[in-house]
Amino acid sequence: MSTVGQSPQTVGYPQARWTLATIREQCDWLRVTSLGGMWQVLKRLQLGLKRGRHYVHSPDPEYAAKLAYVQTCLHFAQTDPDRYVAVYLDEVGYSRQPSLAADYAPVGRQHAPLARRSHHQDTVCRGLGALHPLTGQVCYVQFSTITTRRLVQFYTHLHTMFPHAETIFVIQDNWPVHNHPDVLAALLPQDYPFSPPVSASWKHLYASPLRTGSLPIQMVFLPTYSPWLNPIEKLWRWLKQHLLHLHPHADTFDLLKQRVLDFIRQFEQGSPALLRYVGLLPD
Repeated sequence: MSTVGQSPQTVGYPQARWTLATIREQCDWLRVTSLGGMWQVLKRLQLGLKRGRHYVHSPDPEYAAKLAYVQTCLHFAQTDPDRYVAVYLDEVGYSRQPSLAADYAPVGRQHAPLARRSHHQDTVCRGLGALHPLTGQVCYVQFSTITTRRLVQFYTHLHTMFPHAETIFVIQDNWPVHNHPDVLAALLPQDYPFSPPVSASWKHLYASPLRTGSLPIQMVFLPTYSPWLNPIEKLWRWLKQHLLHLHPHADTFDLLKQRVLDFIRQFEQGSPALLRYVGLLPD
């Protein structure tokens, strides 16, 4: 039934969501005489009331072209792994204070699962990771903050992991720090064919030629506002579901950080299970 696939406002209703009454009215050709009957019809058609989810469509006018370029880089890495490597890079942050989530508990409001918070000031740890899409191998570090110097150190570590590669394609989002002049100065000249994100406050730094580094990193930027294109985002979801939601370590933050490291390190040598989880390997 195509009716519920569009907004009620497109057919003259002022409301934002469909109700059984407006569906019955709009589909009068069904000759349903009651709201309960309308519900039964929808059930037979496998249509039901579902909770919505947040959604932002990428406004990038070069979305298709950038995605095609990403696929080209992945193709090089898959067909000629002796020369090319591709990884997905992303940052993650987690807090001393536990995040809220559902958990099993006795029925009744008085038995709700508790996110036990600390009296300490909330602090954040930030992780930086890269996922190899062919093996499931993960490279990961974490700090209180991620600076340009630490980003260059991470790229250097990637190079030591893949010393044979002539080019390492690092597929990442559009955080401007990724394209900071101090980062570019450590890398070989970049061949990315689209205009990368540049902070307005840094443009004067590009006025003079940048130093040329030696790291064989080629940065590949995803279309803007498109986190669904970065599979490592699902690794962070797994981390949050496994360790961070309702965690009991608000007063032992160092222990939580160590447990996060232990969780990520299980993927250091690669993992088919991780590839299946993030959608890069069929079940």
